[in-house]
Amino acid sequence: MGRSFANLHIKSENLEKSVEALRELSAEHPEVLGNPTIAVMYVSQSNENWISVLNEFLVWGTVKKVGKTLSRLIEEPVMTAGYINEEIFELSIFENGAIQAERIFCAEWTRDEYGLKEERLQDDCFREVLAISAEDFDDFIGITSPWQAVDKLSELVRISIWSDSEWIPHDENLRNRFGKYEFHFENT
Repeated sequence: MGRSFANLHIKSENLEKSVEALRELSAEHPEVLGNPTIAVMYVSQSNENWISVLNEFLVWGTVKKVGKTLSRLIEEPVMTAGYINEEIFELSIFENGAIQAERIFCAEWTRDEYGLKEERLQDDCFREVLAISAEDFDDFIGITSPWQAVDKLSELVRISIWSDSEWIPHDENLRNRFGKYEFHFENT
């Protein structure tokens, strides 16, 4: 088994608005976070355009549900990233509660073995939301290696995609970059 992680990123300059949307997500849609009584989110203003979010429930298979739900609560695009066993990197963009674009980076045999298929290929949406040139984007989507795709995306959007809430206790750089937010509520 290789490395795995999942995270989400809100295309926003407004940290407070993003944190408020996460509070609302935790209170009104706790099921997408596994119904905790305390939702712990790690949030970072990664750069002037992106707010990065880590949570223990964000894993490949759940991160898209969280991103889809969050995108209904905030007026900004939400990008989700899921990476599993160094075999698959799944990148999705959500707006207004709907998937707008998706790419899966993996070897063809992995795609066949797992039965993977993108829900919606919208390269123009990716280019626009990620704000990268057509040439850079063409280079990016031509990558099949999951780890190379993560590295290239991190470089293009200037945020670290290589991050997970489980790594925070062991990674001083992540601890310094991410603020911890606890949202307390009672499940009904």
